[in-house]
Amino acid sequence: MFKPGHLSRILPESHGHPQGYVDLTYEVRDDPAEGKMLHFNMSGEIDGKPFQEAFELHRDMAFNFASVVSHVAARHGVPVEHSLILQHHEEYDAMFEDIRARLDLHPGEPVNFDHLNCDHF
Repeated sequence: MFKPGHLSRILPESHGHPQGYVDLTYEVRDDPAEGKMLHFNMSGEIDGKPFQEAFELHRDMAFNFASVVSHVAARHGVPVEHSLILQHHEEYDAMFEDIRARLDLHPGEPVNFDHLNCDHF
């Protein structure tokens, strides 16, 4: 279920995939050195093991949020092929638009490729 700033997902056990839930919240924070950053808090439980992790993306890397969220989820036991966001395309589109609005992102803005090294998990 998605609402602006928050995505929650229940993962039912199926075909050998783990069961559990994931709760993801995000907000924009101003960093004095880096500018606007998209801050995430991700928590949940996968196969009975609780987890919590926070991470940030630079403004120009925010478009890659689904990939980063999938990598973080994989570290905690969610199979990569079980995308938390992309399988639910309407929610992905809504989340993408919410993030773009919060960061005031516009198509064609330049990307600082140095941020790839620090924002890719």
